[in-house]
Amino acid sequence: MSEKNKLSLSVQYPDARLQTTITRPQVRRWVQAALFAPAELTIRFVDADEGRALNRDYRGKDYATNVLTFAYNEGEELADDAPTQADIILCTDVLEREAAEQNKTVEAHAAHLIVHGVLHAQGYDHMDDEEAAEMEGLETAILARLGVADPYAAGAHLPGA
Repeated sequence: MSEKNKLSLSVQYPDARLQTTITRPQVRRWVQAALFAPAELTIRFVDADEGRALNRDYRGKDYATNVLTFAYNEGEELADDAPTQADIILCTDVLEREAAEQNKTVEAHAAHLIVHGVLHAQGYDHMDDEEAAEMEGLETAILARLGVADPYAAGAHLPGA
């Protein structure tokens, strides 16, 4: 993140299980690494019930998913100094299960999901192969700078898939 990219960040733990494992300073570092513009973001760690309700109510999918991004100024032309605004929701149950299944630390998987969500907040997507390749390349490069292994190596799968 360049010096001009200001960040207003709220980190919420209504599901407090990861509050001591995934700290606010870690979250801030991961978010800043993925920012290309100023942002006002909330990162919220929720349980499976809240994650499922949000996914069902806003995406029509009745299951808890690992990360949801609600980008509030998506598709708008923003002035250079106008912040990206988004809520990024991480489901603790899914995050922990996927980390175990993928033989990753919870911290490494959380870093990936947060970077993924921040990129979504800034308009990146993976709806087709070209978009997916671009987004995965950015994620891999950002995570490498953070010291996190390539999340797409050796059979890892796309967040939210």
